[in-house]
Amino acid sequence: MYRIDIGIDLGTSKVCVYMRDKGIVINQPSVMAYDRKEKRILAVGTKAKRMLGKTTDAIIVEKPIQHGVISEYALAERMVKAFVKNALKKRRIFGRPNICVTVPQGITEVERRAVEDAIVKTGAKDVFILESPIAAALGTGVDIMETKGHMVVDIGGGTTDIAIISAGDISYGVSLKVGGDDYTDALSRYVRRKYNIELGELSSEDAKMEIAAVYPRKVDSSYEIKGKNMMNGLPVRLDLGANETVEALEEITTQIIDGITSVLEKCEPELAADVAKEGILLSGGGCQIYGMDKLITEKTGIRVSIADDPDQVVAAGAGLAGEYITVQDEESK
Repeated sequence: MYRIDIGIDLGTSKVCVYMRDKGIVINQPSVMAYDRKEKRILAVGTKAKRMLGKTTDAIIVEKPIQHGVISEYALAERMVKAFVKNALKKRRIFGRPNICVTVPQGITEVERRAVEDAIVKTGAKDVFILESPIAAALGTGVDIMETKGHMVVDIGGGTTDIAIISAGDISYGVSLKVGGDDYTDALSRYVRRKYNIELGELSSEDAKMEIAAVYPRKVDSSYEIKGKNMMNGLPVRLDLGANETVEALEEITTQIIDGITSVLEKCEPELAADVAKEGILLSGGGCQIYGMDKLITEKTGIRVSIADDPDQVVAAGAGLAGEYITVQDEESK
């Protein structure tokens, strides 16, 4: 069986690293800050994210991964190197590590090669590429090798991967270019349109994490947001209601629901029957928005469960993929 030393969920909003015998050792934002003139890296991860909207023109804070794929190769390479180097400090590995990294399903060969090359340059011995829905299923202990349909909906920062897995492969699936970051943007646009208040990216994300909902709460709550009045430029505060955010996020949520129903409509009747019996598994940070499981159940009539530690389960699946990779390799020979 292949030995995977490090599993990496190379996400749009976060990089999560799983290490053999250690579990999750890194879970940090996919953000870098560097000097515009000298191209010198100033901060990576959490420290870099705190700099968003608070730097001079001399410092650029950037996300080198967009919609699940590398958009700025040189920056992504340096970011991944920093995270892998940090991970290796947690546990000594003799020789170069074998690394498994996840990608959205259906990406192009060029995009896949870019990810592989970036990981190779971290000093990896062997690099394995695994699609996110399969990694999510492995991370939750689902036996994906059995001939039974298992539906996984992985709502990441920049993509939502929807797949029905059977006999060790994706039978039907789709990757949507929407995710948690789009919810953040939608909330910011809603506040700007309705209240003439401009929110910073960090403020919008904080509001999303605190009160965002895709399904009405029985008891409404509110959260104080702080932004800038677009009319006079002065600082302003506003109590935003949780149930208001349902309307703000509706457009993104509808795309995800439509994606789920589309995959169910296209799959074989036997697989659909399996999904109806087994239920739908949610993973990814985006599934933690209030009411996501309730809404999907209401729209599909299928029981929905949320993975434990949903924002870490994909990285865990990549780290536990040794047996799966061995079987796939033997079948391809």
